[in-house]
Amino acid sequence: MKKVVIIPTYNEIENIDAMIDRVCSLPEDFDLLVIDDGSPDGTAEAVRQAMVRHPSGRIHLLERSGKLGLGTAYITGFRWALEQGYDYIFEMDCDFSHDPNDLGRLYRACSEEGADVAIGSRYVTGVNVINWPIGRVIMSYYASAYVRRVLGIPVRDCTAGFVCFRAEVLRTIDLDRIRMKGYGFQIEMKYSAWRLGFRLAEVPIIFTDRTRGSSKMSSGIFGEAFWGVLRMRFRKIRPASK
Repeated sequence: MKKVVIIPTYNEIENIDAMIDRVCSLPEDFDLLVIDDGSPDGTAEAVRQAMVRHPSGRIHLLERSGKLGLGTAYITGFRWALEQGYDYIFEMDCDFSHDPNDLGRLYRACSEEGADVAIGSRYVTGVNVINWPIGRVIMSYYASAYVRRVLGIPVRDCTAGFVCFRAEVLRTIDLDRIRMKGYGFQIEMKYSAWRLGFRLAEVPIIFTDRTRGSSKMSSGIFGEAFWGVLRMRFRKIRPASK
């Protein structure tokens, strides 16, 4: 089974080398697609150097000009991965808030345990977050509670960005109709998969806040997600045209 991990980057020079080395050292064979939005700090060049350091053909780079949004980066990656014939497609942050060692657990949840979408969940067994300010923990936790209340989706961590999709899920979701570009994108993808009848499973993880580089979170991201969820409640979710 072909597996690829998609990592969007913007100014992740402090993390990208270590992340690539960690993913490439895992016992399972995960390919890696970095989508860089024109980082002025040289992130893309670091990826090119890593491709020389790991000449297995497992590392790939797509460069975009300017910050075009998390959601559009992932959709670009999804389309590329489907064209390349990958069977399992992952989302993961570059800052080590998601532990690369958990990739195998997400993969097995889909490949062996019947999930169509496996979610690395901070909240399915309580609150498993390290080094976040308490205000941010409360905001994130209750954001997921708000999404469950409005949309009815049976997921404890609706905004999670550590996810494994079976390729069939991404072929079925109409990616042209995904509207949110920030972290609301994570909600919209899970909700679309659930409404289309796919099985979502949460895999407990420990989320550790970044120690290097700066967060890309902003109040506008939360505003988009809040209002976007309300609008989503009244949208029809249709599969993509074959």
